[in-house]
Formats: sequence, C-alpha cells, structure tokens
Amino acid sequence: MSWRLETPRVLVVDLDGDKGSAVRARTGSMVAYEGEVTFKHAGSGGGGGLRAAFKQRVTGESLPLMDVSGRGRVHFAVDAGYVLLLDLAGEVLKAESESLLCLSEGLRTDVVFTGLQGASSGQGLFTTSVTGRGRVALLSLGGPPIALRVSPQHPLVVDPDAYIGCLGDVSQSFVTDVSWRNLVGESSGEAFSLRFEGRGTVFIQPEER
Repeated sequence: MSWRLETPRVLVVDLDGDKGSAVRARTGSMVAYEGEVTFKHAGSGGGGGLRAAFKQRVTGESLPLMDVSGRGRVHFAVDAGYVLLLDLAGEVLKAESESLLCLSEGLRTDVVFTGLQGASSGQGLFTTSVTGRGRVALLSLGGPPIALRVSPQHPLVVDPDAYIGCLGDVSQSFVTDVSWRNLVGESSGEAFSLRFEGRGTVFIQPEER
C-alpha cells in the first residue's frame, strides 16, 4: 500500500489487497477510484470502538469515517482543501475531527479533554487524538498548512480559528489576554488564544475559519 499527493489538494492511496492494506477515510471524501474497492461505514466511534463512540456522542466531537479496502487506487479530497501527510511512530496526534481526512487501519482514535474554554469560537472543549504507528492525512481548508515547532524554551500561542492539530509531547492551555484581537475589531464575546508548551509541532492554516 502506498500514499501520495497527486496534487496538494488530492490524496491518492494505492491498495494492494493484502492484510493491513486498508484505510479509514472521512465519509464522503472519495472523489474517484479504480479497481475492486469496497467502502463501508466504520461503525460507531469511526472505528475507535464503543468507548470512543460514547465520548463522541457526549462531547459532540463527531468523527464520521468509512473503511476503504480491496485492490485499487482511491482519490480523496474535501472542499479543495490542502492535504498534509504525517507518519506516526508512536507519537500522539491531536486534531479537530473536521481536519482528519484519512488514517492507516491500525491507528486508534479517541476523544480527549482540552480545557474549560473555547465553545464560543467554534473550537470545542474536546478534540480527537490519534495514536499508534501509521500514516495520517490532515486537511487544511484555509490554505497551505504551516508547521511550527514548539520547545520548552519556545512555547507557541495560536489563534484558535487557525489551529489544525499538534503532534508530539505538547500540552495545550487557554490564554484569555488577547489584546491583539482588540486591534482588529474582534473584542466582542469570549476572546482567547491557544498556548502550546512542551516539545513537538503545531499545524495551522493561514486563513481563519
């Protein structure tokens, strides 16, 4: 099985039909395929099991996925968004569920708590975690994705409307002192930013939601 970007906005996965040659993809993201390929609903929890399904129902962090298997070539895309390919080797990836496009079959998803603030900007109190070893394709619906490093010496503050996900040993907190919003006329409501500390990478999009 191989993954590649046909264009920056289209992911192509070649399935060879062997054991382990299957992926879970965002429901409705298939735009074309060749060969003998089967699509089916990944079940409650998007393949993460009943516990993940329960968490998704309670938290609203919906993760609609389909199982894609067989022998052939499948093209995936969503709303002409840019695709970012990542290889996980045991690290933890945290991402908004809407940013997940495709996952290797062996990866596990769950819902994790992110903090006590955030609902007012559309960023929920929970996010989706992906663990294990395999490949992940993330979506950036607001332009080409940008990867920013985080280290103990250099924490990072991000606009929540630009945030896609983070990878590595990174902790997230909320910062309510966001005077920069006052300068652009967005001071109404509950303004806050996301602060990341630790060691890893944070992925953002250049256009806000």
